[in-house]
Amino acid sequence: MVYPEASRWGAPDTLAPLYDDVYRADGVLSTVNVVEALQEFWQLKASRNGNTASGGSSALVIYESVPAAHPPYVCYVTLPGGACFGSFQNCPTKAEARRSAAKIALMNSVFNDHESRRISDNFIEKAVAEARASFAGDAGSHHQDPNAGIAAFRFMLEANKGRTMLEFQELMTVFQLLHWNGSLRAMRERQCSRQEVVAHYSARALDDAMREQMAREWASREREAAAGGGVIRNELARAERELRAARVAARELRFPKEKRDILLQAARLAPSSDLTARK
Repeated sequence: MVYPEASRWGAPDTLAPLYDDVYRADGVLSTVNVVEALQEFWQLKASRNGNTASGGSSALVIYESVPAAHPPYVCYVTLPGGACFGSFQNCPTKAEARRSAAKIALMNSVFNDHESRRISDNFIEKAVAEARASFAGDAGSHHQDPNAGIAAFRFMLEANKGRTMLEFQELMTVFQLLHWNGSLRAMRERQCSRQEVVAHYSARALDDAMREQMAREWASREREAAAGGGVIRNELARAERELRAARVAARELRFPKEKRDILLQAARLAPSSDLTARK
């Protein structure tokens, strides 16, 4: 079972096609307290869905400011269900960075509630066609047969009919990480079926235990590398480039952010790594 590269899973345009309108909407959103509006949106959504247990924790919007001694400042926001966005503007203050992240998250949250964002037969055909076109347009950059990965993508979409793409994001990120980490290849070698793998991970959230396991695997690769290591350093540099590119383009960015965080944890676990002091 071979899955598409992370950048090809459904194609970013399938997940959130609002990016061309971000700056045009900026003037309208400048009159709105987007931080409060984003929280209220998810609280109302949780209330409508009957998810009012635990004091409304199911509607919690989480912000993460990147430590920095000077501007531009960066902030990430994670929505209920796991989708993540970041400040896409050049922000002179930490408060502005939070507003920038909330702005793109609010736009995607509202748009995601539209019926067109629900996974349907028509939606699946369009998403699969986009994924196939993405592979065809960049055939020289990968050495795997895309058909198996596209088939797996279709299978997962069909198993989640009726859900929105933001709701689908958690499961999608899990499988992106499993593909990136090499776990899916190991499962294929053990002759696990696609149905078995999807069924197992559909019921498992991306949690600290999963992140730690992946970090330990990368730390092991670092220790087993030839003199000088560099496995984590090189992969971390790639993840940070992907994360920055997704952020400044106002795209959903949970996958590269999870990769970066896992690799930073791996660097702390691998004594030979020269990144152990990095934050």
